[in-house]
Amino acid sequence: MSMITNETINHAIDYILQHINEELSVDDVAAHCHFSKYYFSRMFKEATGESVYAFIKRLKVEQSAFRLKVEPDRTVTDIGCEFGYSPSNYSWMFRQRYQTNPLDFRRNVGKATVRHAFMHMDAAGDQTTEMLLSGLQRGDGQVPDGYRCLETFEECSRKIVIKNLPDYFVLYERRIGSYHNLSGQWSDFIEKYREFVTADTQFLERTFDDPVITDADGCLYDICMSVDRSVSLENTCMIEGGKCAVYSYKGLGKHIYAAYQTIFTVWLPQTPYELDYRSGFDIYRKVDSKTGYMELDICMPLK
Repeated sequence: MSMITNETINHAIDYILQHINEELSVDDVAAHCHFSKYYFSRMFKEATGESVYAFIKRLKVEQSAFRLKVEPDRTVTDIGCEFGYSPSNYSWMFRQRYQTNPLDFRRNVGKATVRHAFMHMDAAGDQTTEMLLSGLQRGDGQVPDGYRCLETFEECSRKIVIKNLPDYFVLYERRIGSYHNLSGQWSDFIEKYREFVTADTQFLERTFDDPVITDADGCLYDICMSVDRSVSLENTCMIEGGKCAVYSYKGLGKHIYAAYQTIFTVWLPQTPYELDYRSGFDIYRKVDSKTGYMELDICMPLK
């Protein structure tokens, strides 16, 4: 895990994310940051461990893979074209990243989701897993009673409200890597910026990846706290609100992954809503560090 402290690079990453489904070159990103291509490329590699070109290429394929997962009614060709690929080039690029073609990836992503290491099951077993996967593939959202890693569509819907959220001006730290030491990172972050904490402070976490799609060491995320707009530190930014599906989560931290995957694989495919390209984020309401119990709002941006 590494923290990206160079704000020029963070602004570059934001620019890449905002334009990931457009034609985007290293020259474009360097020009946006007002640096020469060669100097900027060295800075980017030093901060992230990847070249600008490799980072853009990886994110394009991963973001398209995520769309294959959460938009099952769209054609592979349509999704590939959205990210600038011809059908043959998309299949080739996709296989380079995932060792399979987009169609087979889509067919098997439900199984990969349920069997991911982050999925903590209260009851498990191959037969039950297959029952769950059949329900997901049929699109009926039905989950066997003894298998509580995912909720049914009805259970999930009861926890979701469609809201227009405000923008949040935040102080943040950005990391690339595994989520495994997240609680320690939060403790350090709050202690470091304790002088800015008030009764009105909100703590947010912004995520850019689905860990089913992105390797653990490549996950990008921000831990944030709302601050007054007069705060002039360099590592501040605006998290865009707008129309969101807000899922009210109450439970152990280890089950948050399952809540996310319920939204992605059970709820979204059965609603008329589509995810926007704005970043999703969590708003923490309550955290008990001793028991691991948490209350938070999972905010999914909608078109």
